Amino acid sequence: MDTKTLLESFRDKEAILALGKEISHVARELEQPIYMMEVCGGHTHTLMRYALAQLLPENIECIHGPGCPVCIMPKHRINQAYDIAMQEDVILLTLGDMMRVPGSHGSLQDARAKGADVRFIYSPMQALEIARENPTKRVVYFAIGFETTTPMTAAMLQRAIDSGLQNLFIHSNHVLVPPPLRAILDSSDCKINALIAPSHVSVIAGAKIYTPIFERYHIPIVVSGFEPVDMMESILAIARQAKEKSPRLKIQYKRVVSMEGNTKAQELVEQFFTLREHFEWRGLGEIPESGLQLRDEYRAYDAECEFSAILSQEPIADNKACRCGDILRGVAKPLDCKVFGKSCTPEHPLGSCMVSSEGACAAYYKYGRKI
Repeated sequence: MDTKTLLESFRDKEAILALGKEISHVARELEQPIYMMEVCGGHTHTLMRYALAQLLPENIECIHGPGCPVCIMPKHRINQAYDIAMQEDVILLTLGDMMRVPGSHGSLQDARAKGADVRFIYSPMQALEIARENPTKRVVYFAIGFETTTPMTAAMLQRAIDSGLQNLFIHSNHVLVPPPLRAILDSSDCKINALIAPSHVSVIAGAKIYTPIFERYHIPIVVSGFEPVDMMESILAIARQAKEKSPRLKIQYKRVVSMEGNTKAQELVEQFFTLREHFEWRGLGEIPESGLQLRDEYRAYDAECEFSAILSQEPIADNKACRCGDILRGVAKPLDCKVFGKSCTPEHPLGSCMVSSEGACAAYYKYGRKI
């Protein structure tokens, strides 16, 4: 079977509708509603793009989660990147979506408009070439992402060390999935009783990272692929577990996800990174041991050490009109926000959820459907 045919099978209309009917059939026997958080922004976009939530019965609700690395970035971390970029001898690099997220000083795109050398790159490995080409500049990679992207940053650092580069620095904003899920599930206003777990994260970290969450909260957790048939199969699995009152940790996305994950990638991350005491998440506040920083032996490559004299650590409140924080906690949806689609649009975002291609607000704006 070629790639196109394989992909079409995961988007087959009849299969999607059949799964929807089976979900509705199972849902009639549920004793209580399912409030199911799809953690990853990629899953939110699939739900919106294919109008999957419209196929679900009223007693199964989709709740959007904090699985967008751009969306969860707090303003003070963006301000740090902005302040570093404004230094005369600096080239600041980051991934494309991060350019437009507003901090209190402005976005990195604004910094570039003011003359800062800010560039977006497609892969951390591009930072190596830029550092070699600019030996008199301090090249700073503003690194973001969950367990999925951290190994690439670690691999970049390994190559920088091997090649003797001394002008490349990492501002680490790498974060972990389980800690914010625990914070959300422990909150007093949480009604979530099932999880669709991220798949790209699980390819690297393995589905084992959800075992402590399952053991603590005893709710259905399904690691799902991103295609519409994947998601409908995952929702059906959750509905059946709820009906049978037999929650499990299940891998739906078996074609790429295992329980153990990519152990070589995990070892590479372990070599260069260690847990932070705490990391601030937009909408969730400080969460203990939820972020990663470079180990002490690699302080020479740590931008937070190199630029410590100019970096503020003070938290900064979000725009009061923006409900990104509530959306990331799963207590509101984009259409609950008064500025959504009005003063907050992808062209002029007030909050991060409207910026990223994985953001819930961007999904609602693009596809114009209500979940």
